[in-house]
Amino acid sequence: MAANPRIPEKDQTSAAGDGRNSVTMTGNPGGPFFIRSKIWFEDSSGEVIFGLGRLKMLEAIERNGSIQAAAKELKMSYRALWGRITATEKRMGRQLLTRNVGGSAGGGSRLTPFAKILLESFREIHRRIAVESDRLYQTEVLPEITRPED
Repeated sequence: MAANPRIPEKDQTSAAGDGRNSVTMTGNPGGPFFIRSKIWFEDSSGEVIFGLGRLKMLEAIERNGSIQAAAKELKMSYRALWGRITATEKRMGRQLLTRNVGGSAGGGSRLTPFAKILLESFREIHRRIAVESDRLYQTEVLPEITRPED
């Protein structure tokens, strides 16, 4: 199956096979076309709480065990990554990381149980939306836009 950039790699499944429904339109040099969807959680004032960017940040922190190493992996500044995580924590009123201050043991950060639930919940809703949008594209859109002209 071809990689679908809309779904975290380990969660890639699609009702349509590869998750990339395409059609080449006659006379359109830009085809084929694909359906894409982007989701995120936001608060009542429209501020982002959680989306693919924060998902990637938390996954990197989980892999690396520290904010600094995660920021380096993602080619972000520590301050930018830290700011987004703390903004999410503030907006949700929940802690995402358990932080250990440096010293002889080295410090580091771990995801809280709540953060792990948030990651899994976001991955699942993202996967389900991608599968459903692929299905709708296949059944509702493609038949209409590939119908021969009268």
